[in-house]
Amino acid sequence: MHAIVDQIQSVDPRAGEATRRYLDTLTKPQGSLGALEELAIQLSAITGELKPIVMPPAVIVFAADHGVAIEGVSAFPQAVTAQMVANFDNGGAAINVFARQIGAQVEIVDVGVASSLTMSGVTSAKVRAGTANMVVEDAMQADQALAAIEVGVAAVERAKKAAAKCLIVGEMGIANTTASSAMLAVLTGESVASVVGAGTGINPQQQAHKVAVIERAIAARNADPQAPLEVLAKLGGLEIAAMTGAYLAAAANQMPAIVDGFIATVAALTACRICPAVRGYLIFGHRSQEPGHDVALTALEARPLLDMGMRLGEGSGAALAYPLLQAATAMVAEMATFNDAGVSDKAAP
Repeated sequence: MHAIVDQIQSVDPRAGEATRRYLDTLTKPQGSLGALEELAIQLSAITGELKPIVMPPAVIVFAADHGVAIEGVSAFPQAVTAQMVANFDNGGAAINVFARQIGAQVEIVDVGVASSLTMSGVTSAKVRAGTANMVVEDAMQADQALAAIEVGVAAVERAKKAAAKCLIVGEMGIANTTASSAMLAVLTGESVASVVGAGTGINPQQQAHKVAVIERAIAARNADPQAPLEVLAKLGGLEIAAMTGAYLAAAANQMPAIVDGFIATVAALTACRICPAVRGYLIFGHRSQEPGHDVALTALEARPLLDMGMRLGEGSGAALAYPLLQAATAMVAEMATFNDAGVSDKAAP
């Protein structure tokens, strides 16, 4: 992991400022395209280019299981993880639909599904067959967390070789909101109750049980809030680790990464705790219905592009936000300047 972290440099503010000045020469009142202008400026700072390119996008979905599922924290059984991976492989999930809409290739990576998968369209990179139950033991060993981070790094390298200019990172793993909530509570110091939501659709009684399970796990694991890798290994998930690696690799490769919902944002927070310079490369796609997502966004000082009342995961909200990046880059590349169009840029006296 040190190798990829050592490659990460901060985004280039001079490139962003050059784009800001150029935007002010286009045929519109200054700042009138609001957040779209700020998005274009960030994309320039990320890529170092006045007229950045975000096509084609790549979607990478990491799948893994969680030992804590045995505690009854999800509305669905653990077997659904593998079943959904098959659905991804068949092109039938929401992320497949949205990826087709934006012309994105989808790679599904098995980083820790509990069962053995034999699907030809799924990349096998299994570190272990699911995490341990974090209530009774560490979710994984430190070297396994690092190995899962490297799975994420390798997936981004493949996307880059395939000419991807923008990353959308998603996940699948029954009980992963439990792992994410535990990590977030430790990393931010917020109460467990304030970060736990309905996840896959549990009722209030189940939600209270989920809070109690997470509180027991946090007390038992005693992870150091100042040690993000320790928090990840003791309380996290293999797919969360892989996503963390993907965000680190995106930053190292000066590629914009659109962050999805709650679980993705916890992985993004972990990456930023490992290397703060990662933050400049992250674009937050949407605000999830999960209450913990607001906590994670606040910790990252992030303002998401969309608020659609979603809580699916898979990278679905990030894929829906991608056309806004296309619009931002098209605005810079195609709008006429005042000089080009023969339009006066002066206010009437």
